[in-house]
Amino acid sequence: MPKPLVIGVVTGSRADFGLLHGVLKGIQASPQLDLQLFVTGMHLAPEFGETWRTIEAEGFPIDQKIDLHLSGDTPADITRATGRGVIGFADAFEQSRPDLVLVLGDRFEILAAVQACLLARIPVAHIAGGDTTEGAVDESIRHAITKMAHVHLVTNAEAAHRVRQMGENPAHIHLTGSPGIDFIVTHPLLTRDQLATLVGLPLTGRLLAVTFHPATLDPIPQHTQMQELLTALDTLDPAETSIIFTMSNADAEGRALMALVTEFTRTRPHTRAFTSLGQTNYLSLMAHADAVVGNSSSGLYEAPTLKTPTVNIGDRQKGRLQASSVINCPAESTAIARAIHAAYQLDTRETVNPYGNGDASTKIIAVLEALATLPSPSSLLQKHFHPLP
Repeated sequence: MPKPLVIGVVTGSRADFGLLHGVLKGIQASPQLDLQLFVTGMHLAPEFGETWRTIEAEGFPIDQKIDLHLSGDTPADITRATGRGVIGFADAFEQSRPDLVLVLGDRFEILAAVQACLLARIPVAHIAGGDTTEGAVDESIRHAITKMAHVHLVTNAEAAHRVRQMGENPAHIHLTGSPGIDFIVTHPLLTRDQLATLVGLPLTGRLLAVTFHPATLDPIPQHTQMQELLTALDTLDPAETSIIFTMSNADAEGRALMALVTEFTRTRPHTRAFTSLGQTNYLSLMAHADAVVGNSSSGLYEAPTLKTPTVNIGDRQKGRLQASSVINCPAESTAIARAIHAAYQLDTRETVNPYGNGDASTKIIAVLEALATLPSPSSLLQKHFHPLP
């Protein structure tokens, strides 16, 4: 039997780990693949919950931890963390030497890993290239990763076309859908009573799931936008509304947003805030919510499958493919409050998720197993530009 293909998977946050869960299980189960897991970014930071412990608890041994020392959230802090990431991944890949590295998304720690792969001559498979999010630096990072990657596992047909426009080989562009949906269709979620016990609120009235990340290219200060959101939430009747926050990412100004949420929830007993809920609990929150509010990609990727309306605030997700359950509004308190009330009335029973139906992990594993039949993964390294016809 041929030697299994060693797949190095990089995860840097609670978000991408949740999306990768089914793929990681699939790699573990495949006789043609071996898993190496590289953990970095927010997973290792105490203020973000040290979620590397969750990874191990869910049955995924960690091969290497690459600590970026996320001590601050200014642009300079993030730049320095990215540089430390390149150095750390260079050392990690030199020691472990995977045959191929699998990454997801568009964050700075993923950019660091892919830069190290490029110079170490390790092929890269990239999930979710070709999407657009015009309000954040993630947009440029995602496209940069696409040009450094060799296999493209895209979530929708529009994204596949954009990757093709970038000159990538059509034979290496695979339409798989989003693997984050897979967890929803394969795992039981909490009941409303179980969720109420978890968050410590009765959840007898309306329920909002709120996540607001920095929109890193928006000229309006992030703390101003967050304050507008909090002002809008304060217009809702606290006797009839429960509000559950999940905290911001470790992007520029992320800690300032976390501080605002902490202060807001401190004096409002109908609210709670969590650094990390874990995949099952977070999806359960979205499933029982009357609306997902903020600017997280989960409101566009996963919420439509759960038939939950999304109030998408500002430009962070601008340009991303959207289901009919998404309501867009500017980061202004009156507009946000109006959009929340519109979400309460929205009929989402016929919503179709444009990011797939829950079989993305199976498709991704099939692509990886096909790569295991190549004489050498290094044959992917020399890329040619493929112009559109």
